[in-house]
Amino acid sequence: MAESGWRRRIAARKSLEAPYRLGVGIVGGLVVAVGIVAIPLPGPGWLIVFAGLFVLATEFLWAERVLEYARRRVEGWTDWLGRQSAVVRVAVALLTAAFVYGVLVVTLHLTGVPHWVPGWVPLWH
Repeated sequence: MAESGWRRRIAARKSLEAPYRLGVGIVGGLVVAVGIVAIPLPGPGWLIVFAGLFVLATEFLWAERVLEYARRRVEGWTDWLGRQSAVVRVAVALLTAAFVYGVLVVTLHLTGVPHWVPGWVPLWH
C-alpha cells in the first residue's frame, strides 16, 4: 500500500495511529455489513460490500487480499459468461431477474406493500 503525505503524518504521530485505524475499521466494517444485508435486495448490495472492502484495504492487508481475491472471481465470472452463447447469457439474466423479483416479493410480503405502490403492479399481496 502506497501511503499519501497525510497518512504518513498520521503514522508519525503514534497517538493518532491506533484511533485512525480503529475508525477506518469501524467505517469499513459498517459499510461491508450494510452491503451484506443489501445483497439479496434489489440494488447495489455487492457494490456496497466492495466499497467497504476498499475502505478497509486502505489500512488492512487482509482486506486488500480479500478485495483482490473478489476482483479475480468477478473477472473470472465475467470472462466465463462472455464466452457463453447468447442463450446461456439470457438464461443467467432471467434467473437473476427472477431471483431479485422473488426477494422483492418476499420482502414486501414480510414488511407490507407500501401504500404508494399502485394496485396493478404484479406483486404477491
